[in-house]
Amino acid sequence: MAEEEKEKRDDGCEKQEDGTSGKHFWKKDDKECGPKSHQPLFDFNRGQFRFSIWFFIASLMAIMLFNSLYVRDKLPTEQLIEYSEFKRKITNDEIRQVHLAENFYYGSPYASKDEAPGENQVLYKTVPVDDPSLIKLMDEKGVSYYAVRQNSPVILGFILNWLFPFAILFLIWRVLFKKMGNMGSSVMQFGKNKALIVAEGNTGITFEDVAGADEAKEELLEVVDFLKLPKKYLDIGGKIPKGVLLIGAPGTGKTLLARAVAGEGHVPFFRMSGADFVEMFVGVGAARVRDLFKQAREKAPCIIFIDELDAIGKSRITSVSGNDEREQTLNQLLVEMDGFDSTNGIILLAATNRPEVLDPALLRPGRFDRQVLVDKPDLHGREAILKIHSKEVKLGEDVDLHSVAKATPGFVGADLANVVNEAALLAVREGRKVVTQNDFFEAIEKAVAGLKKKNKLISQKERKIVAYHETGHALTAAFTGGSDPVQKISIVPRGIGALGYTLQTPTEDRYLMTQEELLGKIDVLLGGRAAEKIIFDSVSTGAANDLTRASDIAQKMITEYGMSEKFYNVVLSKRGTPFLGEVSQPGQLSREYSEFTQQYVDEEVARIIGSRYNGVLSLLTSKLNLLETVSKKLLDQETIEEHEFRNILSEAL
Repeated sequence: MAEEEKEKRDDGCEKQEDGTSGKHFWKKDDKECGPKSHQPLFDFNRGQFRFSIWFFIASLMAIMLFNSLYVRDKLPTEQLIEYSEFKRKITNDEIRQVHLAENFYYGSPYASKDEAPGENQVLYKTVPVDDPSLIKLMDEKGVSYYAVRQNSPVILGFILNWLFPFAILFLIWRVLFKKMGNMGSSVMQFGKNKALIVAEGNTGITFEDVAGADEAKEELLEVVDFLKLPKKYLDIGGKIPKGVLLIGAPGTGKTLLARAVAGEGHVPFFRMSGADFVEMFVGVGAARVRDLFKQAREKAPCIIFIDELDAIGKSRITSVSGNDEREQTLNQLLVEMDGFDSTNGIILLAATNRPEVLDPALLRPGRFDRQVLVDKPDLHGREAILKIHSKEVKLGEDVDLHSVAKATPGFVGADLANVVNEAALLAVREGRKVVTQNDFFEAIEKAVAGLKKKNKLISQKERKIVAYHETGHALTAAFTGGSDPVQKISIVPRGIGALGYTLQTPTEDRYLMTQEELLGKIDVLLGGRAAEKIIFDSVSTGAANDLTRASDIAQKMITEYGMSEKFYNVVLSKRGTPFLGEVSQPGQLSREYSEFTQQYVDEEVARIIGSRYNGVLSLLTSKLNLLETVSKKLLDQETIEEHEFRNILSEAL
């Protein structure tokens, strides 16, 4: 039996049918065709003309405009004269016929319209003037005069007077309401959720793309396993957690983990930010929550991911000023989480870096049953993250990602991805085809200290002050027990206001610090100011940031770490969030103790700083020759690497 003739489009694409889904698509030369594009008005290859109403309207308007502007009766040569001259010629019988038009008065020496003017005859015209005596003058002289009504085309008048203004108003209306969020055409869509729905299997992320968060991945493996094989959990009577809350510092990969869960489970993925629920109208957020869960039930099993949950989930207990919209949204979310059954395959994931501000009702069992900490990666985690982000980067033979990971303590996944990208950009800037180890370390310095300012002009006096200042930091770190080793000393300006820097890299990840190590950090920070005092017998503003950091450490030792003599083991103030730092903003009063205690804190901070400063002065005075040697070398070559600094110290000792 002959194959049935397939339907063809004008562009040569044939209609095909998918045997699995029964859907139709268009295909040409084993390639899938896109949507049918508009055909040209005239196909020169086929000699075909395609009618278009817009072409017809445009042609009609062009003809009308041409007719009204250029086509009119041919008149003899016209001469423009003054109105007084025009009246004089009527009086002298030089004009026997007048044509009263809208814009001009035309005068002719012929008394009848039927008489044809000669070839060289001149017609006179003048600009009309409101003069009633003209008609009386023409009557007295027997001049024939007449006026013709100016008839404009009806269709053209309709288009220009009615259709065109309304079209302009309509376009303005469309643009204005589109700018206002399509309120004119979709005012009833406020209650619809704004979730970004990712189809099954289209997230493009699996657990292989996530590194540095092994413990978090293990916690989420149960969620993936439940989405794949829910029966084995239901048979034993177990229930998967309804909600999983991912908490951690910004950039640690919370959103990436949620996408990996959806990618591993091969289920639809609803992604929405907490701020997308809240609108200017009360009740819109609650309506969006209802619509979101309604769609999720229709597509179950699926995953709902709410990023930045703290935008709608802030505690109602500590709220100073009520927010009806946010509270209604939170209440509706709590109701929806109670209303759906975890056995139907809906998993709610959420992420936040401020878990301490969330409402307790959200965190109770039955809602967000499980809280997963996505912490900053350790050394091995950073190395694994670097390997993932550098898979598509051409690395040189000298690149050691383990050394790069050691040089980036405290970096999160986003920071490491930025380091890899910056290293690649530096290699391209230098004209190389591969990324070298120096590119990575330069990228790390750029992330830590800021952009290098090669063209910044500094006087010789300031360069000398900066050199001794940075040398003071480095020598204090070298002779202070427990300090991180010095990796680099530089007097090349970087970042905002940094005329030089001393880069220290810890040999291992640290999670605790002793009282002696904290005091050692204060010593290193005061080393720059002490070196200036010893060499120049004066101090500069270059130590402003160092003094701020040293004072913060001393104050935390007294108020947070319980390391003061009078308030030993006593915490005087509440700590901020562990992921975002201090909660209070500059200028806000956050003291939780008396004025007398505040006076003691101030005096104790001053005592600690003064005592440590005197100790650093004594240390650097005893190492004066070494201070001079390192500073002069730094002035000569602007940068001293770790091995050079060690050699100088070993020679001096």
